[in-house]
Amino acid sequence: MRPQATVVLDGFGTLESLRWHDGALWFCDFAHGTVHRWDTLGEPETVLEVPGRAGGLGWLPDGRMLVVSMDGRRVHRQEPDGSLVVHADLGDIAGGPVNDMLVDGQGRAYVGNFGFDYHGFVRQRPNAMLYAPPGPPRAPLACLSPEGELLGLSEPLVFPNGCFLIDEGRTLLVAETLAMRLTALPVLPDGRLGPPRPWAPLVPAWLWRSLNSPGLRGRITRRVSSLLDHQAIADRSDTPIAPGKDGTAWVANALRGECVRVGPGGTILDRVATSQRTLSCLVAGPRGDTLYAATVPTDDPERAAQLDGARLEAFVLPS
Repeated sequence: MRPQATVVLDGFGTLESLRWHDGALWFCDFAHGTVHRWDTLGEPETVLEVPGRAGGLGWLPDGRMLVVSMDGRRVHRQEPDGSLVVHADLGDIAGGPVNDMLVDGQGRAYVGNFGFDYHGFVRQRPNAMLYAPPGPPRAPLACLSPEGELLGLSEPLVFPNGCFLIDEGRTLLVAETLAMRLTALPVLPDGRLGPPRPWAPLVPAWLWRSLNSPGLRGRITRRVSSLLDHQAIADRSDTPIAPGKDGTAWVANALRGECVRVGPGGTILDRVATSQRTLSCLVAGPRGDTLYAATVPTDDPERAAQLDGARLEAFVLPS
């Protein structure tokens, strides 16, 4: 049996962007547009309301917080007096809602976006139909300076989502959610990102080829996947990621209830079950040994705001 995470908080809309900062766990509720801080002992506090749905989180070296406005397609900055100002406007870059963001130790921000209206699509058609050729639209990661200026764009990616740095900050590892793979991009000296390379596929190569095939095989694969409620492509994981041990990555599975530890090349090393589909995960805590998972009954923000069924779950990892 897979080990099972325990629910530690509940009653949220859609939890995302788990971060450990200044001795506490921070996260967004993008169904309600709020940012929360939790010291892991008492009740979480709501620290900020963000216009246009709160998304990715990060901090500049001087302690000011950056937070994504998903529908506003902006990155906001919280000033010392608590006010929000526009740090960067990505309206000319993002083809859909802006999503997760990584802020490095120098204050450079790497920001993804959906590339299209994902939720509008899946409200009308099964998720598997995204893979009918030419497939889902691609979108770049925006690379921002500490002052919010655009340094450059990565090559287009398939729904770039959660990311973190490896190789002592020389490589950015990003989850291409709708490509069901982890991709590595070199971080250039000026903060821009170089050409992507595969790091770990999260579905078998034969299934990926079948899912994207323009012919009869592709139509059958997409149809079967739709009938099985996505389980044909849910056996492995596909979304936000967190550093693991020894150069591995913990990956949240948006299609089923689990977090998976993945090694380079896609080897599955560990699985931890959760009670619902998992959108974000993080290894953190006072001792740095707890896997936190943000789980949801639905990732549709309109439905999630009505249900308030999102949970934060936790599992203490073996030493």
